Amino acid sequence: MEHDQIKIGISGSNGFVGTNLREYLTTQNIPVISLSRKKHKNFINEKNIIFQDIDDIKKIQCNVLVHLIGTGNQTKDLDYELVNVKQTEKIIKLCKRSKIKKIIYISGLGVSNHTTLGYFLSKLKAEKLIIDSGMDYTILRASYIVGKADPLTQNLSRQIKHGVIIIPGTGLYKLQPIAIEDVCKVILNSSVNKKLSNQIIDLVGPKKISFQNYIKKFIKGKPVKIKKIPLEIAYFTALNNPKKIPYGLDDLNVMIGDFTSSHKKLERLSGIKLEIPLL
Repeated sequence: MEHDQIKIGISGSNGFVGTNLREYLTTQNIPVISLSRKKHKNFINEKNIIFQDIDDIKKIQCNVLVHLIGTGNQTKDLDYELVNVKQTEKIIKLCKRSKIKKIIYISGLGVSNHTTLGYFLSKLKAEKLIIDSGMDYTILRASYIVGKADPLTQNLSRQIKHGVIIIPGTGLYKLQPIAIEDVCKVILNSSVNKKLSNQIIDLVGPKKISFQNYIKKFIKGKPVKIKKIPLEIAYFTALNNPKKIPYGLDDLNVMIGDFTSSHKKLERLSGIKLEIPLL
């Protein structure tokens, strides 16, 4: 399929990835149908469909759907099963009603058949639903996606405003951030590139960096203190007094999980030379 033959739907279109993806697709003259619970300002060649329940959408006119609805934090009203699994079930039904043949899903780096982490288990269930759907799929297991206003940047920026950045444990565990610009390119490539059909691929950048070094680069000489706290205190606080620490339980689990991978498969299949994200 060529670029001029595709129309892309995006669920979760108001989020960080969704907003950047919509803008990027506009620059590539790709028509977009964005699905969201709230109205947003449309880019050129974009139609916004507002919904309260995905099941209320009868059908949409596109041939690829990028599924971005998900959560990395649980509340009493929205848990992983409800958001990451049940919403994926509904998206698959919408695709079948709309005769959409291709789905692209953003999962998480570290998801595997051996995981015991609740967040990863919900992503694994969502992946299985997509694989079993019979649709053409590309599942991208994402590391930290970084760019202007990404969640990690926003978190660290809030900490800087308070004068202290907290590093749980040693800070020697590694991240493998990928630039949002590259993520958008990979998603578009996944829409048209047969090499990415029915693939699960780690969505990672070309450089691994320890969390403490990431923080040092991020603050760039700003007058802010770096405070390391023992992991047991970080977990205890996140569990019993979460407002006192800028990381949730599963944030800590993912962070200290030291999840990294090779970026070479992604580069080889997509033909995209990945850039080291700028901090």
